[in-house]
Amino acid sequence: MYIYDSVQKKKLPFEPIEKNKASIYVCGPTVYDDAHLGHARSSLAFDLLSRTLQAHGYDVTLAKNFTDIDDKIIKKVEATGKSMEEITSFYIDRYLEEMQALGIQRADIEPKATESLHAIEMMIQNLIDKDIAYVITTGDVYFDTSKDADYGSISHRVAEDEDAQSRVEHVSEKRNPKDFALWKACKGSEDICFDTAFSRGRPGWHIECSAMIEKHFIGNEQYSIDIHGGGADLLFPHHENEAAQSRCATGHELAKYWMHNGFVQIDGEKMSKSLGNSFFLKDALALYDGEVLRYYLNAVHYRNDFNFSEVELQLNKKRLDKLYRLKKRVTPGKESTANKDFKQALLDAMGDDLNISIALSHIDEMIAKTNDALDANPKDKSLKKETLANIAFIDELLGFGGKEPFPYFQIGVDEALKEQIETMLIDRTQAKKEKDFKRSDDIRDALLGLGISIMDTADGTLWEKA
Repeated sequence: MYIYDSVQKKKLPFEPIEKNKASIYVCGPTVYDDAHLGHARSSLAFDLLSRTLQAHGYDVTLAKNFTDIDDKIIKKVEATGKSMEEITSFYIDRYLEEMQALGIQRADIEPKATESLHAIEMMIQNLIDKDIAYVITTGDVYFDTSKDADYGSISHRVAEDEDAQSRVEHVSEKRNPKDFALWKACKGSEDICFDTAFSRGRPGWHIECSAMIEKHFIGNEQYSIDIHGGGADLLFPHHENEAAQSRCATGHELAKYWMHNGFVQIDGEKMSKSLGNSFFLKDALALYDGEVLRYYLNAVHYRNDFNFSEVELQLNKKRLDKLYRLKKRVTPGKESTANKDFKQALLDAMGDDLNISIALSHIDEMIAKTNDALDANPKDKSLKKETLANIAFIDELLGFGGKEPFPYFQIGVDEALKEQIETMLIDRTQAKKEKDFKRSDDIRDALLGLGISIMDTADGTLWEKA
């Protein structure tokens, strides 16, 4: 198993802290609004990583946090009059529902910032005691970047971005322009505040992830976790700052490997709310089935930038349709054992830093060869059983192909048309009972005119979009 390490900028063999185990922490959403395609892309990338590691025999523990205290959330509270808990609970539930629609497995650990305040306070106090963090007169606490000799070792680009953080907030008492906030003291009449020994306030964004990792993972004398992941936009300053504060607080590195997924673009333009092209996931799911979106969003290697295009989405849907048309040919039936060579080919591809393009090409090849073999011998039961097992392994590893084929091909048919189809099928069944084959054929033709094809089976008449 090889993965690309963003720090060393090369593929490395995965050698975990503890044999046969893998610990992963992925930066989750700030829950003040609906999830967008960028959230989906990151979640899908690390879902693939988790599935691949499991398929290679690792016992995986995956954590993904929720930032449920933040300036954006407070602004939402002020704008809506709702409580912070009402807002964050709503968007957490919405996020989890949408991730489930994409076939993303739930994280084993889902910590929230508001549930980790003690761990956050302890880590900040530890840094203050070491004079690596300092409290200014307002009660804010800052991390002194000059005290970390390795600051910049994660992103390798601090020199070019050295004033990026100071541009965000000018504080005259900061020791260095690059120093960042660990704790923000409450000002004036603010009421969403938490008491600590250093001031009443709320945590900075970077500290929560470090504290959560130390709270939930044991690690060893060198690293807290095996893999830290997130979007490429988090590399600096978020992950750089996480690494620095954890390194100084614990005396060892935060993660052995750092992995980052690429950006999402919409028709060639980087997705950004300021550009007005932020494609909310709920809008995409209203138009397309979650599994179709999963297939499409995963079809480009996770490290590459992804250009969302509805034309490309439709082309990828047709590619997924081929797998379900094959599944329809071998259904119903019982699965046996997946073909050894096919299974190993997928494992090898995904074991090479999640090389999804090679994996999908193996699937396309399997579909073509199996269809040819079934054309030559339609009654080959052993091949049908093996094919069902192959598709079951695809679903286990890549998260698609697990639906029943006829319901899959009914996706996108509105409820009114579904009722009309069912009524027509009942009439057709009655016509066949009465041996009125002309009426039966006329109904079949009428359904075809509606874009619906049917198949008579021992379990009844099945239908799909033609």
